[in-house]
Amino acid sequence: MIRLFQPAAHIEPLATTQQDQTYKRLRWQIFLGIFLGYAGYYLVRKNFSLAMPHLIEQGFSRGELGLAISGVAIAYGLSKFLMGAVSDRSNPRVFLPVGLLLSASIFLFMGFVPWATSSISIMFVLLFLNGWFQGMGWPPCGRTMVHWWSQKERGRVVSLWNCAHNVGGGAIGPLFILGMFWFNNDWRSAFYVPALAAIVVAIFAYLTMRDTPQSCGLPSVEAYKNDYPEGYTQNHEQELSTSEIFKKYILRNKLLWYIAFANVFVYLLRYGVLDWAPTYLKEVKHFSISKSSWAYFLYEWAGIPGTLLCGWMSDKLFKGNRGATGVFFMGLVTIATVVYWLNPAGNPNIDMLALIAIGFLIYGPVMLIGLHALELAPKKAAGTAAGFTGLFGYLGGSVAANAVVGYTVDYFGWDGGFILLIGSCLAAIVLLTLTCWHGREVAKPSTTEP
Repeated sequence: MIRLFQPAAHIEPLATTQQDQTYKRLRWQIFLGIFLGYAGYYLVRKNFSLAMPHLIEQGFSRGELGLAISGVAIAYGLSKFLMGAVSDRSNPRVFLPVGLLLSASIFLFMGFVPWATSSISIMFVLLFLNGWFQGMGWPPCGRTMVHWWSQKERGRVVSLWNCAHNVGGGAIGPLFILGMFWFNNDWRSAFYVPALAAIVVAIFAYLTMRDTPQSCGLPSVEAYKNDYPEGYTQNHEQELSTSEIFKKYILRNKLLWYIAFANVFVYLLRYGVLDWAPTYLKEVKHFSISKSSWAYFLYEWAGIPGTLLCGWMSDKLFKGNRGATGVFFMGLVTIATVVYWLNPAGNPNIDMLALIAIGFLIYGPVMLIGLHALELAPKKAAGTAAGFTGLFGYLGGSVAANAVVGYTVDYFGWDGGFILLIGSCLAAIVLLTLTCWHGREVAKPSTTEP
C-alpha cells in the first residue's frame, strides 16, 4: 500500500524552451483533475441527508439518524488529519482516485443491499467507513495546489477550486430526482446513482492528475513564477518527516489553533443547515420531496459565486487578511440564518432565498480557513495543516451538526436547534477576529536536512 502511494520520482528537467508551454498545459489539466475529482467526493458524502426523511417514515428518530450520519463526520475528521500526514508523502494522482473508489463502493452497498439500512448501528459503521475514505480527498488536492500555483496566485485558485464542494454536493439533488424517475421512486437511488457517477470521476482524475512539477521535468512553481515567499530556500523542496511536521509546524502555530477552533463553529452552521434542510423544510415549511431536493441543490450551487467573491475580496479588498474577510461573511451568514428560522411557513420564496443566501455566504469562510491553513505551513506540510483544521471542523462541528442538532430538535424543537446554530455563528466570528491583527506567520522550514 505504501509503495502504491509513494511520490513520483523527479526526472531530468525538460529543455527551457519546453517548460513554459508544458507548465501551462499541465496546470489546466491538473486543475480540472483535482476540481472534478474533489467534486466526485461530494457525490458520495451527503447522500444520506436526502434519504433521512424516508428513514424517519420507517420509524427511525431524528436523533438516531443524526447519530448515524455523525459516523461520517467522526471518521472524516480523524481521517482528514491522519491522511493529510500520509498525503504529504504520497502521490496525489493515485491517492485521490483510490479514496473516491472506496467511498463509492460503500454507497453502492447501501443502495443495493437492504440490510445496510436496517439498523442505526449498521448505518453508523458503514457511514464511518465512508467518512474514513472521504478523508483521502482534500489533502492531495491541497498538496497539488501548493506545488503547482505560487503564493500570489493561490487565493483565486483555491477559491475557484473550492467550488468543487458545491458542484458535487449540489449535483446530488438532481441525481436523486433523476434516480427516482428512472427507478420507480426508489429512494435508495440517492445512494447508488451518485456512486456510479463517482466511479467515472475517479477514473478521470487518475488520467488527468500529476504529482509535483519536478516529477514532470519542470522547475518548482516558485522558480517558474519568480514568486518566492519570505524565507524561501531549497529546503522548501525537501520532504519532511511526520515528526518534524507536527512538532515544528503544526502544534506550535498559534494562528493555526485559532482557525482550527473557528472551523468547529463554521462547520456546525454549514452542516447544521445543509444536513437537516430536507427534514426541516418537509416538517416545518411543508416542502415536497422534489422541492426540498432543489432547495438542497440551490444551497450548494449558491456557494460557487459566493466563494469566488470571497476569494477576490480576500485578495483585493482585505489585502490577504483571511480573518477579517471571514468575519465579514460570517456576520452576514448570521442574519440569513435568523431569516431562515423566523420566516413563517407558507412563504416558500423567502425560505428559498434565505437558504440560497446561507449557501452563498458560508462557503467563503470554509474556503478561507483551508487556504489560511495552507499559508501557515511550508508546502511540504500543507496537507497536514489543512487536515489539522479539518479534524476540528468535522470531529467537532460536523458531529455537532448531525448528532447534537438532531437530539436538540428532538427535545427542544427546531427553535432550540436554530439557537444552537446562531450561537455557533457568533463563536466563529469571535475566533476569526483573533486572527485579524496578525500577519501571515508562515512557518519556515529548517535549514538542516530533515
